[in-house]
Amino acid sequence: MTLNEILNDEELRLREFPVARDSIFLAHAGDCPLPTCVAEAISGYARQCTLGDQEDPVFPGLLDETRGTAARLLGCEADEVALVGPTSLSLSLLAAGLNLRRNDNILIYFDDYPSNVYPWLALAQRGIEVRLMNTRGLGIIRPRDVMGQVDENTRLVALASCHFISGYRLDLAAIGSYLRSRKILFCVDGIQTLGAFPTTVEHVDMLAADAHKWLLGPCGAGVLYVRRDLQDRITPPIYGWHNIRCPDYVAQERIEYRPGAKKFEAGSQNLLGLVGLRRSMELLLELGIDNIAKELLRKRALLAGGLQALGYTVLAGDTPLENSSAIVSCHREGTDMPALHGRLTTAKIITSLRRDRSGQHYIRFSPHFYNTDAELARVLEFIKQQP
Repeated sequence: MTLNEILNDEELRLREFPVARDSIFLAHAGDCPLPTCVAEAISGYARQCTLGDQEDPVFPGLLDETRGTAARLLGCEADEVALVGPTSLSLSLLAAGLNLRRNDNILIYFDDYPSNVYPWLALAQRGIEVRLMNTRGLGIIRPRDVMGQVDENTRLVALASCHFISGYRLDLAAIGSYLRSRKILFCVDGIQTLGAFPTTVEHVDMLAADAHKWLLGPCGAGVLYVRRDLQDRITPPIYGWHNIRCPDYVAQERIEYRPGAKKFEAGSQNLLGLVGLRRSMELLLELGIDNIAKELLRKRALLAGGLQALGYTVLAGDTPLENSSAIVSCHREGTDMPALHGRLTTAKIITSLRRDRSGQHYIRFSPHFYNTDAELARVLEFIKQQP
């Protein structure tokens, strides 16, 4: 199956993405619907589980295969991937496990999604200075912004690969290369790009992403990347049969983590979720991330241009292609954005309503590759007809 086949064969598109039968779903930056192939993989495994031990049909092969598939997506080795569910949990494990000292400082962006703020803010309780990045606009973080706000005591910078409202996508290579030259760790919340745009870890030290957005997978099934030579420097505050050595399930006197990124997987896995995650990643790799990214940028141009023609302000609307994403957030002076969002929902046009720190509301559109030009045209026509 190819991207062109999906977009040019309506029967195939509706079969593989049933959500498109009754609605125009443009909220993938929030919580995605499952493709048919992912749902079938999960339901098939669930049926097998009615016949005996839940682990029997897939364990341990599923874990190794899922790590390997994630490694292909991230451009790393399988032993650098842990299968940890929510992004919030992965980032919390990293923040709590890093050996940072009093008077060290870290740099974060206060207006990132809270999952990538609270774990780092909590480090202030240990005497670590938490610096809040200054930017020229919501989510617009340029390499020079990072370069100008770190110093000799900065130990880590934690940022999102793409801002969840503005849709501004970071230059991970430029930022990561600079930080590595300064021996500063770079941790990335990759949930808003993984599955939509190339998100490799060549210049990243740690990255976390759940599956329920652009990866088109189930909630609570995610990946955590930790660079191999960094793993021994992180002590996750979790202990269980899976991440601590216990031969034949017999507890030992000495707590010794298992090798590789498995040290972040304390206990029994969300196998139903991982079955879905593996299948969703296989689908995306089959279609090609570069192909998906190109299509998403084309859709962004159509949507953003159409909204601007209707008098709406598109957040970060002049962003260059290399920093653009499929997130298009807009508002218009004098328009009740929550009310418009409600009318869109009633019309089965599924979007997200978001608000920034100042109280400004935005309607956020986030199409994926299977959305068609015809759907976007219908959305724009609907909005044109609104007061």
